[in-house]
Amino acid sequence: MPETPPVNAGFAAGEGHYLVGLDLAGRKVVVVGGGSVAQRRLPNLVSSGAQVHVIAIDPTPAVESFAGVHVHQRAYADGDLDGAWYAMACTDDPAVNAAVVAEAERRHTFCVRADDARFGTAVTPASGRHRDVRFGVLAGGDHRLSAALRAAISRALADGSLTVEDDTRRPAGVALVGGGPGDPDLITVRGQRLLADADVVVADRLAPPELLAALGPQVEIIDAAKVPYGRAMKQEAINDVLVAKAREGKFVVRLKGGDPYVYGRGFEELQACVAAGVPVTVVPGISSSIAAPASAGIPITHRGVTHEVVIASGHVPPGHPDSLIDWAALAKLRGTLVLMMAVERVEVFADALLDGGRPPATPVAMIENGSLPTQRVLRTDLAHAGEVAAQEGLRPPAIVVIGEVAGFTDAAG
Repeated sequence: MPETPPVNAGFAAGEGHYLVGLDLAGRKVVVVGGGSVAQRRLPNLVSSGAQVHVIAIDPTPAVESFAGVHVHQRAYADGDLDGAWYAMACTDDPAVNAAVVAEAERRHTFCVRADDARFGTAVTPASGRHRDVRFGVLAGGDHRLSAALRAAISRALADGSLTVEDDTRRPAGVALVGGGPGDPDLITVRGQRLLADADVVVADRLAPPELLAALGPQVEIIDAAKVPYGRAMKQEAINDVLVAKAREGKFVVRLKGGDPYVYGRGFEELQACVAAGVPVTVVPGISSSIAAPASAGIPITHRGVTHEVVIASGHVPPGHPDSLIDWAALAKLRGTLVLMMAVERVEVFADALLDGGRPPATPVAMIENGSLPTQRVLRTDLAHAGEVAAQEGLRPPAIVVIGEVAGFTDAAG
């Protein structure tokens, strides 16, 4: 016979839920089932500090190896909820889930039933986070609706279209934020949150301009390319601006293209802040050295093809006194070579690799404006790379990928 929902199951019509935050730190939580549902619930349970016990006959590898979880690889048995403050029935067997809920009911332990919320005594909200605040959405057991609303709220809070008018401001300091390869959607969630809270933004020319356009009029935007530096080095002048603005009591975001630590001089800025006693944090970004090839359908690694990736700067040519690169050694490698800031010297770098023994037929892909609507991909081989770059008018920002994977596309590999 089909189960009949309990008398108090008013939430079947979207009513009856009482929103509450549970303090599970140090308390036993039992999850029965080790599939994809349990896998999705474990991160928040573990981060809450709960003592999580998973009971499953055949847990997924991710569940079995999840740090901070006690996994019992066996079938559920009555009595497994002894001492539990909270429980979740997540198996693919309705009878087992019903038994878990029944034991929980006897023990006065709130229990979520994943396969049919009507038969449980609790429902997991779709939860999100903004700054240090967590929020949850319940939609009468309609998980798709609650997840969609959670996603919409999170996006709106992150991009600033939904603002919280309060007196809370981030404390004075500096955040070095990687803006990603160019597409404004590819900044990290944390990076976007910090950007929305900024009093001052010091931006590179490669930082996505759409992110700056979305900022409010109260935000001071400083173009790093126009920072006056007189007799000082330009980087030192930028460091001075970061420190000075933070000392004025402002929260400063240093917005860069790509990742702050991949040819972004981010560590120099961190050192300057630390030396000045200014609090500083680093938010990694998606580097164009990886994202630009990916947007062109090129994996920089591929099983059975390449076991190494080298990312090299083309800022100075081979043989220059300031060069720290052993181009002869790079030429002997068989894997993928990604050149950044190399547009003006493609022929010079290609010749250095050819002279070092890299085969002339080695595939080469040059990606201009990677991830943007104006992205352009030029494909050739090492022997003709410089010629093609010149003929086609390759312009920065562009990434040069050298190796077998450069011949791959989305359709074939």
